[in-house]
Parts: sequence; structure tokens; C-alpha cells
Amino acid sequence: MGTPHIEASKGDIAKTVLMPGDPLRAKFIAETYLDDVKQFNAVRNMFGYTGTYQGKEISVMGSGMGIPSIGIYSYELITKYGVENIIRIGSAGAYSPDLKLYDVVIGMGACTDSNFAHQYDLEGTYSAICSYDLLKKATDAAEKLGTEVHVGNIFSADVFYNKNSEEWKKWMDMGVLAVEMETYGLYCTAAATGANALTLLTISDSFHSEEKTTPEERQTSFTKMMEIALELA
Repeated sequence: MGTPHIEASKGDIAKTVLMPGDPLRAKFIAETYLDDVKQFNAVRNMFGYTGTYQGKEISVMGSGMGIPSIGIYSYELITKYGVENIIRIGSAGAYSPDLKLYDVVIGMGACTDSNFAHQYDLEGTYSAICSYDLLKKATDAAEKLGTEVHVGNIFSADVFYNKNSEEWKKWMDMGVLAVEMETYGLYCTAAATGANALTLLTISDSFHSEEKTTPEERQTSFTKMMEIALELA
């Protein structure tokens, strides 16, 4: 079977896929949490694995950075491999002063400065929202695990090094919790293809302090978020 970006055969990928941005985080999750793991993708080193978690089949695969990258992978997973649920598990920068390092945020909706939705030829601005079913399951799982979560609006940026260093404050003033770079594209793709999507984020840095996590910590230490996501299989 295969696509230009995924070399898996039909049946290699579970109906539910966890998608961290970093393929090494996908490898860590597979090796740490899953049983009977089989690797199904290594094209462009975008590692993908399928295994079982508490007896349920689940896959995990990197998405890369940015809306274009997750847009490609999520579309192929849904339309070519029959994936029904994609849960993005990523890092984010805190816009809200109430968020601290390692806090878990669930993206109920996503704002953006991307032009990704132009392809749908809509006469207006599309509001990209998550699957309510996955959102409820995630909040229930967080409660069961004793993990506090912050649920609300996030911002999917097209620009990492923004020349306008004060722009984030306008989004903060509108109640946006945090910034990342993928969710708007994922939510649009899921809506357009009839799939379900949800984003779970761990705060890796804040616009209100100099504290930040290291790349290694972002690969291996965001365990609360990972455990919630695995409960959604």
C-alpha cells in the first residue's frame, strides 16, 4: 500500500494514533508504554509504531513541526489507513500567567495565523474545535489519574521566531491559554475527513518567565500527558 510519506501496509496502523511532534518521543512512548511493538514507518525518520496498551491496540507516530507537516500525516493516516482518532501530544508555550511548567493543557479549540483553511473555500473564518467525545474521555481519564488539566483555546502559530515580539499578548487578552504549531491543521483535517482529533499539551516554557524544559525532558518527561492520551485507546 504505502503513501509518499508512510510505508505501512493496510492493517499495520491502529484506529487510534498518538502523534507527538518529535519522532524520538514516539519511539520513547512505544518502548516505554506499549507491548508487542512493531515499527511501521521510518520514511524521513518519521518513526511510527503499533502495539498494545492494557490489551488495546494503539499506534504512535511523529507528526513533525508545523501545520503543513501534521496536515500531510494526519490526512494520509485517516484517508489511506482508516485511522479514526488522532491525539496530538505536544509541548506548548504558556500565554496564560496561570500556567506553570509541566501543566497539562487540552485544546478545546485552536486559533491560528495560518491560511490552512483557505482550501475549503469558506466564506468566513473557520473555528477549529476538538472532538467532544475525545475531550470528555480525556477529562475523565485525567480525573481518574489525579492530574489537573486546563481546558480551553490554544493558538497554532505559523511563525516560531516572530518579528513582532509582543503579538502574543493580544491572544492572551482573548483568553488563549498557550501556543503551539500544529493543532489548527489537525482539527481542520479531522473535520474535513470525518475523523476525531484532540490535542493534549504540556507546558514547556512560558512567556512570563525564563524557565524552560530541555529537549531531553520534552522527549521523556511529559508522562502525565502521555498517560491521559494512552487511556483514550
